[in-house]
Amino acid sequence: MLAGSYSFPVTLTAPPRLLLVHAHPDDESLWTGGTIARYAAAGVHVTVVTCTLGEEGEIIPPALQNLAADAADQLGGYRVAELRSACAALGVTDHRFLGGIGRWRDSGMVGVDSNAHPRAFVQGSLDEQAAALLEILREVKPQVVVTYDSFGGYGHPDHIRAHEITMAACPQAPEVERVFYAVTSRDATSAGVAALSLDGLPFRLPEPGELPVTPDEEITTVVDVSEHLSAKQRALKAHSTQVSVFPGGYALSNGIAQPLVDAEYYVLAKGPGDGAGTDLFGGLGER
Repeated sequence: MLAGSYSFPVTLTAPPRLLLVHAHPDDESLWTGGTIARYAAAGVHVTVVTCTLGEEGEIIPPALQNLAADAADQLGGYRVAELRSACAALGVTDHRFLGGIGRWRDSGMVGVDSNAHPRAFVQGSLDEQAAALLEILREVKPQVVVTYDSFGGYGHPDHIRAHEITMAACPQAPEVERVFYAVTSRDATSAGVAALSLDGLPFRLPEPGELPVTPDEEITTVVDVSEHLSAKQRALKAHSTQVSVFPGGYALSNGIAQPLVDAEYYVLAKGPGDGAGTDLFGGLGER
């Protein structure tokens, strides 16, 4: 089979359904953009659930600084439009905000004042949030769900809460056969960084250990997204308040260059592993 081509087991209910739980606008593109584009192009029903509006994000364009939480506090609404454009680039037609748009607010990074905001995601009831996700799961009936690991990838409180509510809700949704954690590959990231060219660009290469990565021996599933990197790039460009995109990579507001690699990486957290080495749906419906 050609890289990026796809076929589904005939016994799997059509169309297959994939649901991803992300904390903020841009996470869907940064962590799983290639995967979303690949499966959407193959006819999978892809649902993206976003838990907050990303109100506490740092803003890259100088002209938009007054959107920030400590100024006009309008960044969340602006990022809704960015997310809409990113979803269009990835082929997503089913997007949901957990609990409805604006129900929970971006908590910010660990230890900042916004953690204590009364609407902060981490201040909300985990039971209520899990129930809101379960309602979506029961409607959509995905076979596969993707979220973050227990550390949220890099320790962000909202990522950790997204993990917690996903792991609380999925056991109550019998249609969910697999849950995956989206991770980044140590080896692919290292090779990608080595190949980056930053001549004339206002970014810097990461120091050793500065980017969150997962040892490759812990990774269970490698999804080839090489034919969908252009869609991922377009989605990242849509998140212009948060991401700067350049050939072969991107940078967040910290200015640290990160590579765009040809695969996206997952750890199987729940469900059967047979057939899942290169395909989130591999083997389902064949047992």
